[in-house]
Amino acid sequence: MTRSEPRVPSPDAAVYVISVAAELSGLHPQTLRSYERMGLIMPGRTGGGGRRYSHRDIELLREIATLTAGGVGIEGVRRILELEHQVAALQSRNAELAAELAATRDALRSAMSSTFTRRTGSNKLPVLRQPDAPSSLVVWRRARD
Repeated sequence: MTRSEPRVPSPDAAVYVISVAAELSGLHPQTLRSYERMGLIMPGRTGGGGRRYSHRDIELLREIATLTAGGVGIEGVRRILELEHQVAALQSRNAELAAELAATRDALRSAMSSTFTRRTGSNKLPVLRQPDAPSSLVVWRRARD
């Protein structure tokens, strides 16, 4: 008979009751309720309406506790969390765009015939050139007469 490995819930699985979440985060259960009323945290709910916190919720509560202990007010905490969320979203989007650009460059390289490169002696398409160093863009405008 083999023993099966215990299943570890995902970080987003709402499994902790409020008393456990309070203990894990180092906060009082009433503080957790207050943070929920303020919109700083949104725990899951059971069919009967009981709160259930995920591992991510616990980490967020710890971060809020650290910020408030450091003297940051609730509105400051709210703004910091907003900005962290925006930064994460922008980093994710930037990674998507970088991957898309790399795929586009690869597709262009594949599509180019070797005769084109042999005929011209080099690749003059700027999108396919690999920059040696960070580059700049200069915009020239004609002076109006």
